[in-house]
Amino acid sequence: MPDSNSAPLRIGVLEGDDIGHEIVPAAQRIAATAAHAVGLDIDWLPIPIGRRALDELGHTMPPGTLETLGTLDGFILGPIGHQAYPKVPEAINPHPILRKSFDLFANVRPTRSYPGLGCLYDDIDLVIVRENNEGFQPDRNVVAGSGEFRPTHDTTISVRVITREGSRKVARAALEIARAREKRLTVVHKNTVFKLGCGMFVEECYEAGKDFPDVTIEEVIVDTFAMKLVREPQRFDTVVTTNMFGDILTDEAAGLVGGLGMAPGLCIGRGDIAMAQATHGSAPDIAGKGVANPYAMIESTRMLIEWLGRRRGIPAAGRAAALMKLGIDTALADPATRTPDIRGTGAQADMVAGILIAMENSRHAAA
Repeated sequence: MPDSNSAPLRIGVLEGDDIGHEIVPAAQRIAATAAHAVGLDIDWLPIPIGRRALDELGHTMPPGTLETLGTLDGFILGPIGHQAYPKVPEAINPHPILRKSFDLFANVRPTRSYPGLGCLYDDIDLVIVRENNEGFQPDRNVVAGSGEFRPTHDTTISVRVITREGSRKVARAALEIARAREKRLTVVHKNTVFKLGCGMFVEECYEAGKDFPDVTIEEVIVDTFAMKLVREPQRFDTVVTTNMFGDILTDEAAGLVGGLGMAPGLCIGRGDIAMAQATHGSAPDIAGKGVANPYAMIESTRMLIEWLGRRRGIPAAGRAAALMKLGIDTALADPATRTPDIRGTGAQADMVAGILIAMENSRHAAA
């Protein structure tokens, strides 16, 4: 039965581009099945975005999209293939607008190894929390214009923005995650060179840490961390870092456990809305072939359901997330229900079916 006094969760579904039209519906189907099994009510709202929206509605982010999303509990965003968009004003990259509009300043990216997938280690379980709205990326660090400019033909200048508020916010988000895990937080930076920028980031991490006395904080220089992540990933649990460092390091971490198909993500902020978004691209070269690994999108959606359950105090959401996890773990354990990129012999549909069957079997076993 649904939790008492709980209204249905309202979740937006934005498929994105290319393989997004395959993996997002798969993630929604699995989440909807798990929710139904445990009595969790979810209203799913399809919202057009990306190239298909441009072709059909004249804009990659049609008018009213942000207003609609603002009424929801969360949303799933498929991969965006903005580099292939035509060079017209209506073909904008929706991702930075979504992130900034809802102040989704923390990108939570877990890395976990599963047996048989070709992982370099069998015991990796860490979370990297990447600051999401500042840094070097020119679509994030200014309110208007660009953080990159070329004053002469032979000179390009890139501006990096670090603020105390932005650093403090992502540090607190990471500390909360660390408190729920092993109570260890690694701050990754380069204050040996960026004495002011990274120096400020580190200062604010320690300042935020004063409210988390049960969490132990350590510092590691980014190049040292990159090396240790390859050699000793087991020594890390929860990690927080700035935007570009986080972008690079999370791809490195994904490489340890099977590639970007195994790299889920959840964008969160101080508000009550979150965005599930796998960290890989839209992979137009394999779109429509049925071989794209749906794990990262499914796990991102599971993370969203779990986060909403904690945030809203909805036990059924936690049960749905747990059922999804059981299905995912079961499917990944069988080569027949894994895609070829992770040493499987199955297709995308086989993984989805394997997850659904495992969830159904679990229900029968519990009955």
